[in-house]
Amino acid sequence: MAHPKRKQSKTRTAKRRTHYKAETPTLATCSNCGAAHIYHTVCGECGYYRGKLAIEKLATV
Repeated sequence: MAHPKRKQSKTRTAKRRTHYKAETPTLATCSNCGAAHIYHTVCGECGYYRGKLAIEKLATV
């Protein structure tokens, strides 16, 4: 295993840990179908993002 030569500072350790989010993400309602989705992501139900078709969904038979 690797062995560090110097002690890692508290600031550097804190920078590494900042990406962890304890809160639940904020949800938005889709303007096309009204389903709830995470902000800044494509709607999983219809494939629209900000009023435009981003992903074409396959029709179920």
